[in-house]
Amino acid sequence: MKSAALGQSPQEIELKLALPTSDPSSLARLLARVPILARRKPTRQTLHNVYYDTPEQILHQQRVALRIRRVGSEAAPRWLQTLKTGDRGHSALSQRGEWEVRVPSPTLAREALKSTPWAKIDPDDTVFPSLAPAFLTTFERTLWVVRRRDASVVEVALDIGHITAGEKDVSICELELELLAGPSTALFDIAHQIACTIAVLPLNKSKSERGYALAQNCLDAPLHAHPPTLTKNQSVPEAAACVLGEMFCQFTTNLMAVRSSDDPETVHQTRIGWRRFRSAVRLFKPAVAMDAVPAWQPLHMLLGLLGELRDLDVACTETLPALAQAYSAGDAQRADAWQAMAHTLQHAADLQRKSVRYALLEPAVGATLLATTQWLDGLAALPGPGGVPGEPTGSLRRWSRLRMARMHRQLKRARQDSGSPDSQHRVRILAKRMRYGVEALVHCLPQRRAKHWYRQATGLQLRLGAARDVVQAGLLAAKYEVDRGLVGFLQGVAVGRAMPSAGQALARKKEVRLKSHS
Repeated sequence: MKSAALGQSPQEIELKLALPTSDPSSLARLLARVPILARRKPTRQTLHNVYYDTPEQILHQQRVALRIRRVGSEAAPRWLQTLKTGDRGHSALSQRGEWEVRVPSPTLAREALKSTPWAKIDPDDTVFPSLAPAFLTTFERTLWVVRRRDASVVEVALDIGHITAGEKDVSICELELELLAGPSTALFDIAHQIACTIAVLPLNKSKSERGYALAQNCLDAPLHAHPPTLTKNQSVPEAAACVLGEMFCQFTTNLMAVRSSDDPETVHQTRIGWRRFRSAVRLFKPAVAMDAVPAWQPLHMLLGLLGELRDLDVACTETLPALAQAYSAGDAQRADAWQAMAHTLQHAADLQRKSVRYALLEPAVGATLLATTQWLDGLAALPGPGGVPGEPTGSLRRWSRLRMARMHRQLKRARQDSGSPDSQHRVRILAKRMRYGVEALVHCLPQRRAKHWYRQATGLQLRLGAARDVVQAGLLAAKYEVDRGLVGFLQGVAVGRAMPSAGQALARKKEVRLKSHS
């Protein structure tokens, strides 16, 4: 139980991990075999929690959670009232204020909030009277306490149960590793031992955050990019940690949703999150010491499967529907052939989605994501060369301008030779990197130049991407052996769309030659 003495500000440092949900009843047995837990006797308890908020969700807007917890049975209950204040991070590793007090009944007690920040949350005493139950969580907790020789103490809690909001319900199947004493590295040390045999995924959302999302019917909604606002006072390593943390959160949050969501946009945002993350690693590499970057090879198979699934999703939901009328042109036989192709590719997409979910059950995937989470946790503290001569810590604004100007020169050179498919692909990749870089560093760049760079990169990416999508649709049609006439039609459309790009590349070459002779 957290202390609630006046003047204290208790902190909860916790690492959250999602677990496979196919057979949750076996997880306690599997965890009990992990060497670090094997000789420790677990305790078990049933926890029933009611979370409160106003109809306008004032607490949620301030990243505050308030709950009443019943510990034990209905016949012999103990009641705990807990207030939590959220951090502003994007990580499965969280640090939050937590004030927990025993109360006599399941009714919210105003006096139990006296030694908490409640006065700042509700200064005019209008919030508390409006509080009402928002959602419930009920779960069985299996708890191990790990005391290590370095004096660190960690609670390892397996929670299996449900979140309920009105008529909606979602399962809870997760591990919470809470630090009671010692450094946060103790959490990762234990988590890595668990991840060797059990497929874990970093879990960026708390139970309360998922409860609110369930109530709003957006639990598995695709998470889009939300680049953080950088300040001129930040060092380059601090900015790198901030930017990379948000991008990795986009990747892992959408990856979690892929486990249960069939929405093609979720796969799309998963891949965008990873591309943004890798682009930012490349962006910051010259200025931040990255010797401890994790090896990402264990993710290659998963990323390949996601890429193939995205190609199928795009073909089924975007490219082919836009071309259907042009091919069939009122011909019933052609329309039937098109529908047969669409059905074949949709079936392939469904099978590919299952392959992605199966790949997520590989322990090496979770272990790699966990190692990346730990790396990001320590990134801001790393010394960096600064990236600007004569400035040991580096000016973030100056570094940003120099770095993005260099990227723009690279893109400009690549566009001068973009007549072949390979060179067009390189232009598209560089345009993406340029766009992601501008989005990440926009607050540190001259605004007029940043807007120009962003428009240019986005235009290139969209134009070349549309042409590539048709090419991929033709390749998929050939791969799955659909009607040859359809394959030929798609190949013809791809060639037609590629011709303007080739013509533009030729015009640029001529312009360069004329300038060199003048």
